[in-house]
Amino acid sequence: MGLFRRGAARSAAPDDAATEIEVDAPDDEVLIDPPEGDGALVRERDHGPWDVTEVDGLGTRVDLGSIWLPGVVGMELRMEVDKATEVVSAAAVNLEGSALQVQAFAAPRTEGIWDEIREEIAESIVKQGGSADDLPGPFGRELLARLPVRTDEGRTGHRPARFIGADGPRWFLRGVVTGRAAVDPEAARALEGVFADIVVDRGQEARAPRDLLALRLPGQSAPVVPQDPETHTQASDLDLLRRGPEITEIR
Repeated sequence: MGLFRRGAARSAAPDDAATEIEVDAPDDEVLIDPPEGDGALVRERDHGPWDVTEVDGLGTRVDLGSIWLPGVVGMELRMEVDKATEVVSAAAVNLEGSALQVQAFAAPRTEGIWDEIREEIAESIVKQGGSADDLPGPFGRELLARLPVRTDEGRTGHRPARFIGADGPRWFLRGVVTGRAAVDPEAARALEGVFADIVVDRGQEARAPRDLLALRLPGQSAPVVPQDPETHTQASDLDLLRRGPEITEIR
């Protein structure tokens, strides 16, 4: 089952395991009925991730195209690039011994997709021999997963990861937290602060739900957009722990 599309091509979200649970909105986020005649999703909250219409300029963030990433002293930014297509597929921040990978996707105008995505990620992780729990977190419901990995000795082990998400107006932002921050709330604060201040610039183009929103390298004039709409990546084929080619920038 494919979870996301990469641009016109399909990208997959990492795996996770969970059961179906009633989802509550976090205390600091309220869904507001849209004005009559407008079906757009509207949110009121005191933290992001933000839509580009909610902020006054780039500020100290790094412009990566569809994602404006907060700049934090001491962070290492890695841009993951598909070698075959030269498409920038994700941005990853290493900070204080932990990592946060982020990707933004198109979403329907009238509803979010994080609820259904969590279920799909969870099912995929379980099929690969891992486990996941659907829990409340600072951004709403999230998945705490144990991802299966192969050790250097050839044994099967597990690596913890948190899958966090945010539904915005016609976009969805997914984050994957690994390292100590996946299991230690104190260690997670710095990366949670980065995720909470991300700005998503979806653009005005018509896009199918789950299309990967184009990213670009820092300083690049325009994103590289995938050209093949028929290329699909299934969740079961995704190796969450294998990174593609990377370009690193230290701040």
